[in-house]
Amino acid sequence: MNFAIEETLAIGKIPSGLFIIATENEGKIDGFLASFIQQVSMEPLLLTIAIKPGRPAYDSIMKGNTFTINIAGDHDKSYMKLFWKGYDENDNPFDKLDFARSKNNGIVMQQALTSIDCKLLSSSKPGDHELVIAQVLECHPINDDGKPITHIRKNGMSY
Repeated sequence: MNFAIEETLAIGKIPSGLFIIATENEGKIDGFLASFIQQVSMEPLLLTIAIKPGRPAYDSIMKGNTFTINIAGDHDKSYMKLFWKGYDENDNPFDKLDFARSKNNGIVMQQALTSIDCKLLSSSKPGDHELVIAQVLECHPINDDGKPITHIRKNGMSY
């Protein structure tokens, strides 16, 4: 289906947050910058995440490993640039960042506003991204001083 420029511009105006999703797979910490995340249930507490197959952390999430959503805040944006354009696997940004391990083995980034440990509950692939339904395992408040970053895209066809 082809959309007019005006339609894709309108879709880009849907606000979202910015997040670093991190996980460990076979001893390697991996992660990516995400913006397609939304709460979808209160009981049980569930979130949806849209992730493009092939992204860092995709295989680990789909295997059912714990992953952590690190919510970016306006108090510290410096670490975001390490993830903005992706990274070379020989230059892993987690080698340069402070993080702690949660009791679920989540990667809790100390620069984040808050972090949420999750686990895959189910998934579906309705388009070019996999839609992950994730169960919330544990939350980690980190920095009370900031506010979540709001992200507006240029259009609905790009990040």
